Amino acid sequence: MGITEPGADDSAIGAVERTFAVVGVVRERGTVRIDDVATALDIPTSTAHSHLKTLESVGYVVQGSDGYRLSCRFLRDGVAVRQRRTVYRATRTEIDALAESTGEVANLGIEENGQRVILYQAEGTEAVYDNAPIGEHTEMHWTALGKAILAHLPADYVDEVVDTYGLPRATQHTITDRDRLGRELARIEDRGYAIEDEERREGIRSVAAPVVVDERVVGSISVSGPKERLDDERIEAEILPELRNTVNVVEVKYAYD
Repeated sequence: MGITEPGADDSAIGAVERTFAVVGVVRERGTVRIDDVATALDIPTSTAHSHLKTLESVGYVVQGSDGYRLSCRFLRDGVAVRQRRTVYRATRTEIDALAESTGEVANLGIEENGQRVILYQAEGTEAVYDNAPIGEHTEMHWTALGKAILAHLPADYVDEVVDTYGLPRATQHTITDRDRLGRELARIEDRGYAIEDEERREGIRSVAAPVVVDERVVGSISVSGPKERLDDERIEAEILPELRNTVNVVEVKYAYD
């Protein structure tokens, strides 16, 4: 287990890194022209054109009348990556059921390279979308999903995560102190669940529990919603029992996958 930092490998091929930088610009903007990429990356127009045409030739970029956009080959690849995750196969239907029973947003999160990634998500009938899309990579300490996982990772790896990414602030409620984070993770490990209280987005609360198989955390499951609906009383009386039952089922399914 270890974190790979961007630019840390001297053997990396610069042209490949730049191609992925181009992909990042297209992903962020949706549709781009050659000049947009050249300006965003501070590269010659001819270089931007070469990268876009190469991506187009292998089918990962499509050119339309308004510019270049990413193709659905990325969707194909993402689906294939997710389908190979045992935790996804064991969890998908249970996440759907959790969202339906609570009426809120239910999520499956994993850790990858020191960040929290949403692998699957389902919305209940009363769900309020909190702008956390499937596939999003973000800071572990911002979210209940991330904290639930961090609390069950080796201490030296947690230190590596903090050393690599720091503890940046998302809202006024974000934990930005290393000692405070340590106390929070110890509390989460002790009680078996994590609370996110407007630490990522104002007005949003979330509760998450880790999925642990053979003493190894393989992900976490959460329920999130508006602060006024996810008060402490409802979390204790309704959400946590549903969440714990879901985790129990998933851990059994994972073990026998």
